[in-house]
Amino acid sequence: MKFLIRKMKQDDILEVQYVAETSWHATYEGIIPRKIQDNFLKHAYSEKMLKQRIEISTIIVAEVGGKVVGFANFSSVSNEGVAELGAIYLLPEYQGNSIGTALLKKGITYLPEVKKIFINVEKDNEIGKKFYKAKGFEMISTFDENFDGHILKTIRMELTV
Repeated sequence: MKFLIRKMKQDDILEVQYVAETSWHATYEGIIPRKIQDNFLKHAYSEKMLKQRIEISTIIVAEVGGKVVGFANFSSVSNEGVAELGAIYLLPEYQGNSIGTALLKKGITYLPEVKKIFINVEKDNEIGKKFYKAKGFEMISTFDENFDGHILKTIRMELTV
């Protein structure tokens, strides 16, 4: 499958919102109640929040045939060379085509001073855990997280770059 990885532009906001909503609902069905998912998505992926993220972090998108089918969001790198991978989300029908891997690799090239990348993954997100383990992330801790009144079992993972 041919795809293009590039930095996100403001023109991509509607498509990124669609990818976030679709992938969240597919990934967290039965894990996080739909109402809580929708509240989170409405806030975290609002036009205002995405415009802010474009300015202060690294967001890259994956395009197939001119359509955004996935994205990754990396925080800025700290003075210690640490970054957070906030998300890699792909539309379900595009998973398993090396697009997530390409998003991760390309994101790292935009962070030349990065030494370690951290990600939080929900314990029951089997696809996410398998993906990150396959890319070399190692589990370093687990914790409970109050997510809008719903307790999530979260796994903290780390990649040494």
